[in-house]
Amino acid sequence: MLKIAVQKSGRLSEGSIQLLKDTGLQFNNGRKQLLATASNFPVEILYLRDDDIPQYVQDGVADLGIVGENTLMETGKSVKVIRQLGFSKCRLSLAIPKADHYSGPEYFAGKRIATSYVNILQDFLTSNDLTAEIHPISGSVEIAPGIGLADAVMDIVSTGSTLLSNGLKEVEVVTKSEAVLIAHKAISDEKQKILDQLAFRINAVLTARGYKYILLNAPNDKIDEIIAVLPGMKSPTVLPLADKGWSSVHSVVEEKQLWEVIDKLKMKGAQGLLIIPIEKMVV
Repeated sequence: MLKIAVQKSGRLSEGSIQLLKDTGLQFNNGRKQLLATASNFPVEILYLRDDDIPQYVQDGVADLGIVGENTLMETGKSVKVIRQLGFSKCRLSLAIPKADHYSGPEYFAGKRIATSYVNILQDFLTSNDLTAEIHPISGSVEIAPGIGLADAVMDIVSTGSTLLSNGLKEVEVVTKSEAVLIAHKAISDEKQKILDQLAFRINAVLTARGYKYILLNAPNDKIDEIIAVLPGMKSPTVLPLADKGWSSVHSVVEEKQLWEVIDKLKMKGAQGLLIIPIEKMVV
């Protein structure tokens, strides 16, 4: 039985649970429970505090964990990173009062900086040959300058709206972060086989999230031009329609290129474009 630790509640919780369910795992994720067993795969889900997950995985209490890169960096635990998971993206940034002029990292020399990420901040200061006074805070870091506790803060930033509402501006991105899948370094051969199966499913789910399936109708005399626009996995599928002189073209397009490709297809004479999400994709 493979044990996977996920955040019980918070920023990563929903994305972690959704990813596991998208791989086909069936389990109960009730709010008050600490352990759930999948009914159709040899996996147990442990619901833990985000900060505790790297320790549990390092100690082998959990075989796998889904955790933020920022938390993993801060704790410094010895685990194996399997892959980035593409959700809960954010950045860990330094912010100062909006009225202050920022000239570069040297601004922070001798300043009081409030943060929940003491180790990451210290690494930043050391790498820039700076000395500052670090104030560890476990929550509501943004209010520290307003109450006179600190001159600056370092905290997780997603949109920056919280900083702005507290009279702060983001001036330095220390590191970027997203959810990652981590594993115990000495996982058994039996559990490694289960992990390989699960990793295969996760890769299929995450690959699919970056692509869309596209169907369109095209006049036969324009098919070559339209196919040249479509990247596809190997080559698009072309099927004749009931109307003579027309065909249906099917392909897969990266989502980041989707609208640019659609504009080109319309210019080439494509009609009736249909864009469909892909649940899983094995390449």
